[in-house]
Amino acid sequence: MKRRKRNLDKLGDLEALLHRGFRYALALTHDRAAADDVLQDAWVAVLNADSPRSPGVLFRAIRTRFIDRYRRSRLVVMTSLDTDINDPVDPRAAADINGVIAYDQLERALGIIRAEERELLFLSAVEGYTADEIGQLTDRTSGAVRVLLHRVRRKLQGHLESQADEVVSA
Repeated sequence: MKRRKRNLDKLGDLEALLHRGFRYALALTHDRAAADDVLQDAWVAVLNADSPRSPGVLFRAIRTRFIDRYRRSRLVVMTSLDTDINDPVDPRAAADINGVIAYDQLERALGIIRAEERELLFLSAVEGYTADEIGQLTDRTSGAVRVLLHRVRRKLQGHLESQADEVVSA
């Protein structure tokens, strides 16, 4: 009985780890399909290397796969057949009367920052890692992590405020 329960706990832990890995990959790629691909490649690499199944190992594998894909995509120009580049941008308000940011506005704001900045913001805001822990995961000093987080937060705040000003003046 105990052995069976222990296996179920491991399965739940594994599922939670993969969910965290998916959220991390999604924060890096900003695309669900690409996040699935990156997570799958990273998980296969972790299993093949017989590495410990911890968030740090999985996140490093995801980050490595993301960087590899990013570099490869810069070498070969790819065009999506699903979207039309002439589609107009939705001019809806960045904030409603109560000051709540609309999801699409936040998504666009996150789209203007670099993948490196999204990664740090995700690890800090969503996963709740400290600057020291993020530094260990991304091979940066904790001071560099703090500086980058401060800059990305200011950049997002400035972008969202400018969107709100455009709505007010329109």
